[in-house]
Amino acid sequence: MPNRLAHETSPYLLQHADNPVDWWPWSAEAFEEAKRRGVPVLLSVGYSSCHWCHVMAHESFEDDATAALVNDHFVAVKVDREERPDVDAVYMEAVQAATGHGGWPMTVFLTPDAEPFYFGTYFPPEPRHGSPSFSQVLQGVRDAWTERRGEVDEVAGKISADLAARELSYGDTQVPGAEELGQALLGLVREYDATYGGFGGAPKFPPSMVIEFLLRHHARTGAEGALQMAADTCERMARGGIYDQLGGGFARYSVDREFTVPHFEKMLYDNALLCRAYAHLWRSTGSESARRTALETADFMVRELRTNEGGFASALDADSEDPASGEHVEGAYYVWTPAQLTEVLGEEDGRIAARYFGVTEEGTFEEGASVLQLPQSDEVFEAERIEDIRRRLTAARAERPAPGRDDKVVAAWNGLAIAALAETGAYFGRQDLVDAAVCAGDLLVRLHMDPQARLSRTSKDGRIGRNAGVLEDYADVAEGFLALASVTGEGVWLEFAGFLLDHVLDRFTDAESGALYDTAVDAERLIRRPQDPTDNAAPSGWTAAAGALLSYAAQTGSEPHRTAAERALGVVKALGPRVPRFIGNGLAVAEALLDGPREIAVVGEVGGRLHHTALTGTAPGAVVAAGPEGGGELPLLADRLRIEGRDTAYVCRHFVCDAPVTDPDRLGQIVGEAAS
Repeated sequence: MPNRLAHETSPYLLQHADNPVDWWPWSAEAFEEAKRRGVPVLLSVGYSSCHWCHVMAHESFEDDATAALVNDHFVAVKVDREERPDVDAVYMEAVQAATGHGGWPMTVFLTPDAEPFYFGTYFPPEPRHGSPSFSQVLQGVRDAWTERRGEVDEVAGKISADLAARELSYGDTQVPGAEELGQALLGLVREYDATYGGFGGAPKFPPSMVIEFLLRHHARTGAEGALQMAADTCERMARGGIYDQLGGGFARYSVDREFTVPHFEKMLYDNALLCRAYAHLWRSTGSESARRTALETADFMVRELRTNEGGFASALDADSEDPASGEHVEGAYYVWTPAQLTEVLGEEDGRIAARYFGVTEEGTFEEGASVLQLPQSDEVFEAERIEDIRRRLTAARAERPAPGRDDKVVAAWNGLAIAALAETGAYFGRQDLVDAAVCAGDLLVRLHMDPQARLSRTSKDGRIGRNAGVLEDYADVAEGFLALASVTGEGVWLEFAGFLLDHVLDRFTDAESGALYDTAVDAERLIRRPQDPTDNAAPSGWTAAAGALLSYAAQTGSEPHRTAAERALGVVKALGPRVPRFIGNGLAVAEALLDGPREIAVVGEVGGRLHHTALTGTAPGAVVAAGPEGGGELPLLADRLRIEGRDTAYVCRHFVCDAPVTDPDRLGQIVGEAAS
């Protein structure tokens, strides 16, 4: 019989709906049940494409004996971290403080008052490598709860008090200046992997937001080292196994420092951020490789992640069924052996493909299989033949069992995808990509925004989820809408962005300090109000809000929005020189602030040459408004006139403008040059 998760919208929760564990969704009713029974809560947090979440589910949550132990002595609560990032953040902070590390699945034991007292991540079904089995953990917690209850309550109270006392004070009127951004660059130089690109060692994550900072820093200062780090990292990733050489799109991270063997799950937010980063690299360098990667990644998102409703699904699983064994195996859909290449292509083309894609008898992955990559080689391959090989391999791969897809639409990540697709489509004359961005924007307005412009975090199959939007949702969706306004010239997108950013000012911002919170003032109260300014896999809500507020202020002249952006950037002044890898988006926003950002009003044809030149300029964080003479729908266009009947651009900072320009080449020089 299905448990209480059967009516949820989260694909992750639905995966557990038929477990013998009597799961509850996160709810007040679950904790009331724990109080009624006098038992602790077992909180299990994961997400749909998490490999080890699937492993623990199969080993423990599908096991009748383990489920009986859970059901008899605990109230079990299952949370999708992508639906409830606030719950995940609060308890992950406790896990990391207690154990020194974190990860998913996250396993936390709570009192009926939601106070944590015992922590872990994945627990195996039997004792292994010094780790107790999950059953041993359950029995130990049960015994402690029944026999040493006073100690448990004391520990839980102390941990909760410690968490509640952790308040950040980084909101400040002091904005980061050129000195702090220079120090951040030096910090990145120290951590840069000059051999393989990227930053740090294994596992190595794609540094999309750091790349954006490096590109903007180069545009502002002319620092060639910053551009070189960005370009070399992008080239290594695009040639590596972390990039899908057949279908486009990036995997979550590389398990090695060479970007060779990925953890194969593909996330919407990674691909949206990287699509935009490669498009911006092309904008800075004209690189054909960057153009191809941006377009292939955009096409991947539209082809494989777009939902029937016009939004974008969250992820593709790392695992898929291995036809040989019938088991779900990580990477089974993507890897190849030389024999498999020969089977599909014949002997001669099979040998060419093996050399071109770096497929060897020894393999780069498990059991002699290789992840396709593009190793550096002096050999020259015939382009048409390679494309034919690529087409045939893609068709053969399509016959394999495909990875599962998490179909839930997350507002924040769709905002990132909207911005990436709108800009990439505009840069490269791909109206279909712009149309896909507009369609996703329409879905967010129609389904995720209520009449007061409050956002719901998720939807699935056109059915809205029950969880309220968090700061990153408001900020990233606003960012997407601002990109749509710049590309389409339609002022309604700017208006929608303003509605969302007013919520940021009113419900997420501390009025005294300017600090930002991840949840609204009227959101569900947890043991602490989560607040994390650091950028991780995606921009933090804090730095994303700073960027959207700054762009909106530049588009409209709103001083309250600019002031809020500047106050929020105090966190970058504090953290940028110390941990630049973890505040990359904040550093990029700070570069925009130092550059103005520039306001570019194009009076004339939307999509015309002058408008295209404005969009493809490298001035950090520049905002663009385009429309007809007489104001159009965007404030930057008010009272602007065409000169001598020609499309005309006005380039301004703080609404103080240079002489109008009608020559696209001259405009390109202005919007691509470093700030004085």
